[in-house]
Parts: sequence; structure tokens; C-alpha cells
Amino acid sequence: MNQRTDDPALRPPRQGDTQRLGSRRANNASAEGLPLPPPRVHHSHSSDGAFSTAAAAALSNDLRQHVKGEVGFDDGSRALYATDGSIYRQVPIGVVMPHDVDDVLAVLRICATHDAPVLSRGGGTSLAGQCCNTAVVMDFSRHLDRIVAIDVDAQRARVEPGCVLDDLRDAAEKHHLTFGPDPSTHAHNTLGGMVGNNSCGVHSVMAGRTADNVHSLDIVTCDGVRMHVGPTSDDELEAIILGGGRRGEIYAGLKAIRDRYADLIRARYPKIPRRVSGYNLDELLPENGFNVARALVGTEGTCVTILEAELRLVPSPPVRSLLVLGYRDVFLAGDHVPQILGFGPIGLEGIDDALIADMKRKDMHPKDRALLPPGGGWLLVEFGGDSKDEADSKARRVMDALKGRDDAPSMKLFDDLAEEKMLWLIRESGLGATARVPGQPDGHPGWEDAAIPPDKVGAYLRGFRALLAKYDYSCALYGHFGDGCIHCRIDFDLSTPEAVSQWRAFMDEASDLVLSFGGSLSGEHGDGQVRASFLPKMFGDELVRAFGEFKALWDPHGRMNPGKIVAPNPMDADLRTGPGYRPPKLKTQFAWRDDGSSFAQATRRCVGVGNCRNKRGGVMCPSYRATHEEKYSTRGRAHLLFEMLQGDPMHGGWRSEPVRDALDLCLACKGCKSDCPVNVDMATCKAEFMSHHYRHRLRPRAAYAMGLIFWWARAASKVPWLANFLLRAPGVSRVFKAIGGIAAERTLPHFASETFRDWFFARPPGDADKPAVVLWPDTFNNYLHPEPLKDAVAVLESIGYAVRVPRPAVCCARPLYAEGMLNLARHQLQDSMRALAADIDSGLPVVGLEPSCVASFRDELPNLFPGDERAHWLSRNTFLLSEFLDQIGYAPPVLKRKALVHAHCHHHAVIGTDAEKHLLGKLGLDAEFLDAGCCGMAGSFGFDARHVGVSRAIGELQLLPAVRAASADTLIITNGFSCRQQIAQCTGREAMGLAQVLAMALRQHEGTAFQPLDTDGR
Repeated sequence: MNQRTDDPALRPPRQGDTQRLGSRRANNASAEGLPLPPPRVHHSHSSDGAFSTAAAAALSNDLRQHVKGEVGFDDGSRALYATDGSIYRQVPIGVVMPHDVDDVLAVLRICATHDAPVLSRGGGTSLAGQCCNTAVVMDFSRHLDRIVAIDVDAQRARVEPGCVLDDLRDAAEKHHLTFGPDPSTHAHNTLGGMVGNNSCGVHSVMAGRTADNVHSLDIVTCDGVRMHVGPTSDDELEAIILGGGRRGEIYAGLKAIRDRYADLIRARYPKIPRRVSGYNLDELLPENGFNVARALVGTEGTCVTILEAELRLVPSPPVRSLLVLGYRDVFLAGDHVPQILGFGPIGLEGIDDALIADMKRKDMHPKDRALLPPGGGWLLVEFGGDSKDEADSKARRVMDALKGRDDAPSMKLFDDLAEEKMLWLIRESGLGATARVPGQPDGHPGWEDAAIPPDKVGAYLRGFRALLAKYDYSCALYGHFGDGCIHCRIDFDLSTPEAVSQWRAFMDEASDLVLSFGGSLSGEHGDGQVRASFLPKMFGDELVRAFGEFKALWDPHGRMNPGKIVAPNPMDADLRTGPGYRPPKLKTQFAWRDDGSSFAQATRRCVGVGNCRNKRGGVMCPSYRATHEEKYSTRGRAHLLFEMLQGDPMHGGWRSEPVRDALDLCLACKGCKSDCPVNVDMATCKAEFMSHHYRHRLRPRAAYAMGLIFWWARAASKVPWLANFLLRAPGVSRVFKAIGGIAAERTLPHFASETFRDWFFARPPGDADKPAVVLWPDTFNNYLHPEPLKDAVAVLESIGYAVRVPRPAVCCARPLYAEGMLNLARHQLQDSMRALAADIDSGLPVVGLEPSCVASFRDELPNLFPGDERAHWLSRNTFLLSEFLDQIGYAPPVLKRKALVHAHCHHHAVIGTDAEKHLLGKLGLDAEFLDAGCCGMAGSFGFDARHVGVSRAIGELQLLPAVRAASADTLIITNGFSCRQQIAQCTGREAMGLAQVLAMALRQHEGTAFQPLDTDGR
């Protein structure tokens, strides 16, 4: 079966075609076209080559006139792209998001005219500094992200550079094919970035590096030549050279490099699976087919710009089995790599006990960790097959071979796909687990992907651990042991000149160590800036000169990502938080306990891994999923907050407009607090920032309309009929919405004719002899939709509890957090703690129905009152209804129904859904738990006229289509009031909270005697 793209506009030029910048099609008759104007000499440049304000303005003006995509030369756009996943920071000249290939060609043409350097960027997760530069950054991930074609028969795919790896893998899997290299960032990294860095991943054991899986490339040089490059026969090579022009000149130069350095290349290049350092000059050798495309893989944007890649696909084993081997330590695990490789695994990964210890300290994946067999170092061995029996039999052959040996490991073969996925998640979480560990110094990249021959893994690990001890550094060791690639994040101290000097000395010795094993400085992440200065050690001065000649052929003016690989900037220059880093010391509203009581440290928490750019699964980050804009990702916002404290290029501090704009679309969903591998808490960052930004200033109107909902609702409850008329009557409601900044298309909730509290206190008092529990009367359910609270009373009383409700009107202050009204929130929380004082003293648990309220007590309350024991007690003893009932072993009556369950964001991020799943399982429901992310309403966010479009777009990503597709008799269950509003207003379906579902089950079983639980008051 073939899937081809028939539109000729989408086809790249073929081998032998060239195309000048600005031309839409390749034209062999006029391949060279008119020459570009010579580079301008900008006397307005500073002595260090930086663009002056005037020069940047002129460049920006030209780009805006000729580029359809977004052009950002403002301070916020430049700050946003000042760093990647590395330890470096270089503020770009400006940022462009090309809309199509013509835009790319225009950018290069204009930058050449202005003599401006250029940097191509994909997912921005590079760890060696190659993805930040004082250049014009082209972000391909926004628009140039398509799969152009998949040719199933040829087992190839053509993709644009911004295409996300998992998008290609998902499409290829439909034909039982896959793209072999798969780094841990596979859900959001781009294939252009993988080509640039020569990325690898778990399954490079099966398929090799990216270079081994690239067939051809559509490229353009900085001086305007567009060509298709790939394997080149001797006859083709001679024909191209005889054809002359710029292209013939390049190929003649490549041939000269090959001929001059061939013997040295053969002698000096390590013969290992993971040689990623240096340029791939070995691909120009006759025995490798003079493959120019593969020679350009791993050049990190220093030579050409990639417009399209033709990639090799490989068969994807339909069934896989995972065998985990536990050894005494990671060194012994490394010793056994050659033996395990002999059985033909498709993946062979290693992890050590330090990684597991770091996960324990961060409480990461506790259930997943429990699956590991006993040991202090583990190998994860994956086998593939056409059937489960075939894959398992391969694994069992290993187990049979290892049994009875003196050094036999503990062994565990997994047959459950969910368990296998959890174990792979442990391995993929290595970077996040080791970057920020409570009570330990931060880990950094820098020496994080060295590679050695696979048969020397154990010996290298022992030597490397000894070197770490010599310098008093520590780290966890993990990685692609089957390929000899070792990952780690080391706790380098870069804060003082002396510490940086020690780091340089360590790097020098570390490079000697890996080269003594016949290894490579980089086995996956590339050289960039951090390791490029050691390339002469690895290859010798002659080959390093060859690298320079190779670059000069493609980039004679040195405009392509300068200062990386060839003539690199010093490894200790441009450090993001080096000796010159002096952030201001700020007085903040929150305590920031997990960040050393430092907001500046909180802004450094993000390490750039980019999981927030994941478009599938989890909650993080809804506004990025809807917009695909970097500034609306958790990473983008964290970087802007960091840059705000830097003060250059962004100015204004707390008054910064770029930061406010980025945070304005933050839904405060808290998905990042759980889904981010380093637990960036952007909801709290937003509240902190907004509290300072709007100090003594007017806020947007919706902030007052929705942020003060507790007081508006109290007033409306006095005359609910009048409030409902004003908010819903045609004409009148439009005026009120316009005044309050509420979206005209939104229907405002209906105020109840009787509040829950009025209903509750009109009832006869409960039995004082029964164990008591406090039911929290949240604002939305109390004033707008009392039925869930009433049903909760029925459920709790049915099992023998006396329900108590605070007498004073109370609120958890969640709507105030969302708007950054923290002074008012603090007063409101103090009122709530006073109202609960007797219950706190009595040790009564507090049960809530609204996840955002429970999350407020769990999370924000102790952060605002770090020294108040009442706050900490409430944080520990406030439960969602499902949690409380699950703890006491509640066995609900059976309710045989189908259900679609959506977890509120705070339920997912702060509380967890295990208890909910357990309780609904006891109910007997045929329940499907959606992994749909945020509903998009997020309290006041979706009602705000400025946000309604994004709000609906978020809901339409997964949740709303799933609800519409559900049958009419399927229960729609979600505990969040805002979630129920979004569902009702966009689908017409009425969702229920857990309390309502439990009450429904009780009503269906009326007449059945339920015995009160034997409880201790809990």
C-alpha cells in the first residue's frame, strides 16, 4: 500500500535539483539564478558582533514585509527563546515562526542581506547549548509540522522539520512500521531537531541513530542554494561537479575533503554504535555511498537549514515483552550487557539505585518502582515478536541461560502492557527525577551522554563513579546500556569562578576517561557548546580542521548557528546561572517552601525538557495544546519569569507585560504540578505574579465579576429570582455580561432558590452520639447547585455519620487565587480557619465535593500560612468525598450503568484519582476514565470574554467530542462545577458529581437495609 502526496507544491526537489531563495519551484535550467546581494556591513553592530537596536529594527521591518508567519523582535519574544534545555543562555536577535517553505527561504534571504546569523529550532529540548544563540531563531514547530507522505512499500516517510516524532510513529504504526530512534522526549520533540542532533533513543539497538535512518534531505544553504541531497554514486558525483555553479563547488569541496582525510577518518572515528560527536565525515567515504544527507545529520544547524526529510521506516514488532533483570549494582549490570545483547533485544536500558532513590525522595511513580525485582542496578530488556508467545520465548531463553549462574540476577518477565508502560516511564523520567531532588543540589547537563563500546559499560561506570568521587560530585546513572550510552545529570556548582574552574577540570578528565575506552564525548545529545572544545582530543587537530572546511563549504560567511561545534564559544561562556547570576531578592506572598523560600529559585525549576508541549495525555498544558505557542507552555512561562528577574532584555519586573500576556492564558489547572517532571507549579507562579502586577491597579473586569463570586453569590442568594432575571433575561443579561467582561455566548449559572446552607440548617440537628464529619459548603455548590451537597449528606448519614457544616458563610478562596487577589484570599482563609476552629480542635475530618476547594486546603493554604499549624492540619485532614469513603472502606450499593468519567484538573494534579476509580469500581459501573486533560472552563477562565475561544478550543481537543459520542444512557461523571458547566454549555449533556451518583445508587436500593460502618469517627 502506498500513501503519496500528489500536490507537486509539496514535493521537495529531487537529487540533482537546486533552487534559489525566493523561488517556489526547482528549475534546472536556471538552478543558480541571480546571486544574492553581498552581506551588508552594519557599522551599527557592536564590537562583539551583537546587533544594535537600529540594525535589529531594520531586519525586523524587512522580515515583517516578506514573511507570512509570526515575527517577534520584541523583548518578550527574544527572552522566550534565550535558552533551551541546557545550562546556556543567549538572547536571540529575534524570532520567526515560518508559515511555509517560502517563508524559510525569505528569512534566509533577508538575514543574508543583513548579515544576521540564523538558528533553526524544533522542540527546543537540546542539552548541549546548540538551540540558543544570538541569532534569528526560526521555530519550525508551530507551522511546518506535517507528515508530507508515507510510502509503505518503500518503508519511507517524508516530513517537515517541525513534525513531532510521535505523530510520525502513530501514523506509521497503522502500517506496522515505525521510525526507530525514540528519545525520551518522543511525545514532543521534532524530527528536524532529531536530524540536527543525530538523536537516538531506546530502540537504537534495533534501528540505529537518526543518521542511520535518514535517506535524503531537502535543504537550503544560507547563501541561497536549495538542493536535494542523499546517497550519491560516483557517476552522479562527477556529473554534479561538472555542472558547476555553487552546487558543483560544494560537491567538489566535499569530494576533496573525503579524498584528503579518508584514511584519517577511518583511523580516528570510534567504531561504536553511538558516535554522535563531530561531523559525520565518514558518510562521505566510498564504502558509505557518499551520502551527503547523512553527513549533514548531527550538524546542529551549523551548516544548512532542513526543509524536509525523507526517513527510513522499519518494521515495528506488533508484540513486545519486557524482562527486567536486577543485579547487585549497576556496575555488574553493565558487565552483563554483552551477554544480553547476544539474545537480540530491541531495547536494552540500564538504571541504578541512585535513580530509584531520587524518585523515592520526590515520591515519583511509587507503584511503578514497586514492580522492579530486587537489586541495586537493573537492565530493562525488551524483545519483539509477531505474537506474545514469540516475544516471551525470546525473553525466557535469556532467563534460562542466566539461571543457576553464580552471578545470576533476579528476574521478572512482564506480560501486562500497563505494567510494562509503567516501567518504561521510570526510565523515561530519568532526567526529571534527577534534575531537582529535595535536599540535594540541582543536577545539570554538561556531561550527560558519553558513549563507549557496549562491552565496556561496567568498567567505564566504575571509572566514572571514581572520577565523580574525586571531584565530590554525585549523580544517578542510567541510559542506553545496550548501545554504551550513559546518561546522568551531575550536581555541578557553577555559581562561582572557583566552582566553574573545578567543573572545567572535571570535564577535561571525564573526556580523557571516555576516550581511553575508545568512546565518544556525545552519544546522543550532540556537542553544541558544552563539549565542542574537546573535539581536538577525540579526533585530532587535522580532523577538526576538516570539520571547519566542511562547514565553510556550506556556510562560507559563518551565519549558521555560530559558536557551536566549529570554532565554539568557550564551554564556560554564556552560562545561564553562572558566577554573574544575581537575581533580586523579592518579598512574596507565598512561602515557596519547596524552592528554598525563593521565588527566583522557583523560576529556575524548569529544566527545559518540554513535557508541557505534549499534545497527548495528561493535563499539562491546555493553553499550549490549543495554541501551539511556546509562550503559553509551562516551559515558556517559566522562562519568561526567569527572564523577568534578569531584567534584560525584559524590563519592568512585576509590571512586565510579556509575562502578564503569557500568564493571562494560564488556566491555573495545576497540571504542571503533577505532570511536569520537575513539578513546576505555574498556577502558584501566576497567582504570585498577578498579585504584584495589579497592586494598586485596576484589573480586567472579569476578575471582579468572577473573582469576587463569593460576595456576589451571597448577595444574589437574598433575592435569587431578581439575580436570575438580571443575568438571564434577553437584553439585560447582555448588558451585565458586557459590564463584567463575561462572554456573550456563555450562559451564566442559575442561582438556587434555597442555598444548601439554608436547607441544611433548617433540618433537625443530627445525632450527637454519631461520629461527626465536616462537609465543606463550597461557593458554587452552596449557592448555585445544592443538589450534590444534599446528596453527600444523604450518603454520609446512610453510613452512620453526623454531618456538620460551618455556621458562618465560608469560601476556600480559589476564585481569588486565580485572579491573584492574594491579600483578600488570605483574609478569607483566615475567616474559614476561624469558622473551623472547633472542628480542628476536635480533630474532625473535612470532606469536600469540589476538587479545587480541597486542592486549596491541600496546597495553597499551607503555602500562604507556612507558620500556622491550623493551616497544616487542614492540609493533612481535608479530603475529597471519594478519598474519605475509600479510607473508611465504604461499600456502596451496586449501580449497573455505563459511565464516562472526567477528572477535574486539580483532582488529577493535587489529589489523585485512585480513590475515585476504586469507589466507582465498587459501584459496579462500567466506567471509562478519560485522559482528556483540562475541560477548558477552569472556573472563571471560560466565562471571560477574552478567553472563551481558547476555553472552547481546549474542550474540543478531547473531552467534548467524547461526551457527544457517549450514548444517551451513559452517565457523565465529573466532580468539578466548572467541568459540568463546560459540558452542559457545549454539548447539552448534564454531568453528575460522585455524590449524586452514590445517591442515585442509594435511591435505587431503597428498602435494602444498610448497616452503619464500625468507624472510629473517621
